[in-house]
Order: sequence, then C-alpha cells, then structure tokens
Amino acid sequence: MFLLQQYDSFWIFLLVSISIPYLASSISGFIAPTREGPEKLTSYESGVEPKGATWIRFQICYYMFALVFTISDVETVFLYPWALSFRELGLFAFIEVIIFIFILVVGLIHAWRKGALEWCQFPNTRMKVARAKGELNPAV
Repeated sequence: MFLLQQYDSFWIFLLVSISIPYLASSISGFIAPTREGPEKLTSYESGVEPKGATWIRFQICYYMFALVFTISDVETVFLYPWALSFRELGLFAFIEVIIFIFILVVGLIHAWRKGALEWCQFPNTRMKVARAKGELNPAV
C-alpha cells in the first residue's frame, strides 16, 4: 500500500528550502532603508562617473562567442558521466557518443564558417583600418 507518511520529511524539507530564500529576500526588503535620489539612479561603473549614454547596443559577436562557449561547456557536462561509466555502457553508447560529437563538430564548423568564432572589431575601427590600407576611397 502506498503511504504518504513516509514522504513527510521530504515535504518538510522542500517547504523549508523554498521558504528560506523567499524569507531572506523579503526580510531584507522590509528592514533595508529606502533612499531614492539622483545618485541612486545613476549606473555604477566601478566608481567612475559614467560618460555618454548608459543604454548602448552591444555587438552580436559577444553573444555569439558566449553561445559557442556555452555549447562547449554543455558538451563537457554530457560527456563526463558517459566517460565515467564507459565500460558498463558498451558499444551502443559508444556509437551514440560518436553521433553526439559529430553533431557538435558540424555545429562548430557551421559557427566557424559564419564567423561566430572571429572576435569582431568596432565598426569605426574597421573603417580606419580599411582606409589606412587604402581599401576605401578617402573621400568617403
């Protein structure tokens, strides 16, 4: 017979583990003083006064580089348990991992061809370099 009493300690632990972060954040919200003003609304840049607009557009190359890094990290997370139990899994698991690595290599080649692994320069710097090399018309 299925008895729910044997799971009482689990439900108590779950309730406590969910309530502790919630209580910690709400208690600090009640206790902390609220001081609003122009100094609190400025962006913080390592103690240096911000110059220019704080809401600027970042180039996509930063996000693409981070995405490729994240994919390679996730690959490691999936391959580590497989490597630990390689002998017990057999030939079928080995073939599955070969297919998994093949798919990741195809994705890496695609990202490489699209230029996701190239660290880009800012557009103004690219224009200055091209003008210095004589690739652009100086009148432009």
